[in-house]
Amino acid sequence: MQYWIAAIVALGCFATLPFFLGQYWLHAAIMGLFYVMMASSWNLLAGYTGQVSFAHAAFAGIGAYTSGILAVKAGIPPLIGLPLGVALAALLGFALGSLCIRMGGIYLSLTTLAFSEILRIVVTNEYEITRGTMGLKIPPLFGEYSKTVSFYVLLIAAALMLWAIRRILDSDLGTSFRAVQNDETAASSLGIPVVRVRIIAFVIAGAMAGLAGSLYGHYLMLITPHVLSLDLMFLVLAMTVIGGMGTFVGPIIGALFLEVLSEYIRVYGEFHILIFGLVALAAARFAPEGLVGLWRGYFARKVRSGQ
Repeated sequence: MQYWIAAIVALGCFATLPFFLGQYWLHAAIMGLFYVMMASSWNLLAGYTGQVSFAHAAFAGIGAYTSGILAVKAGIPPLIGLPLGVALAALLGFALGSLCIRMGGIYLSLTTLAFSEILRIVVTNEYEITRGTMGLKIPPLFGEYSKTVSFYVLLIAAALMLWAIRRILDSDLGTSFRAVQNDETAASSLGIPVVRVRIIAFVIAGAMAGLAGSLYGHYLMLITPHVLSLDLMFLVLAMTVIGGMGTFVGPIIGALFLEVLSEYIRVYGEFHILIFGLVALAAARFAPEGLVGLWRGYFARKVRSGQ
């Protein structure tokens, strides 16, 4: 009960941000919510089933381009195109998962990496449909563009996604996820369908990434191949690992922390990438379990010293 009270209070505090933030930091908050959705959904796959996939950004791009192309080329309203983009991302997640999920380990990572790069190359060169590197201009989700409306749309979507992830983790399916991650042989001997469980995780994570990508595209009103890039994928990975991979709140903290940090150090120009890398290295060296692990260790030491 205390956990849900804390979540409601945090959500209420976050909902007041448009009343205090300027347009620049409101944009940063919206991007932070997008990364929360991306990192949390990738963590559901990698942190709880042990499947390190590099196709997550590709699924976000599939959702964004599907919804955007349907709106621009076919005149389909974004509110209809968005669920279609999510469905296509889930379908391709099922297809990719069915083909390569049995590989596992480095082979799964390499296959998803190749899938992402092939998709990015196709989108970049298919100028007639996607406009390539020029970018595809698409309409906002609703009739009139508003950053405040976009913020609350992303906030509601992120809250619902986190609620769904929490429910999954607390269910029998979530228990199966952990069992498959810890020891797939033992899980299989207990009657857990290992391959099916992994494919389900792949589909759910892909659909969530598709939703995040669709909302991201309609917020920016411009989709470029960057949304499919490995740069975005590795940023999501860094957010998850630095926050605390395999924990519920870790990706949330990591996404918001790195988004704010990246905005503060952007003034250093090209050096901001170096600073970002140094922060990531420091986190890997001094907090291998992420910021959540660092906090838990600090709290545990205080409890022991208090006793």
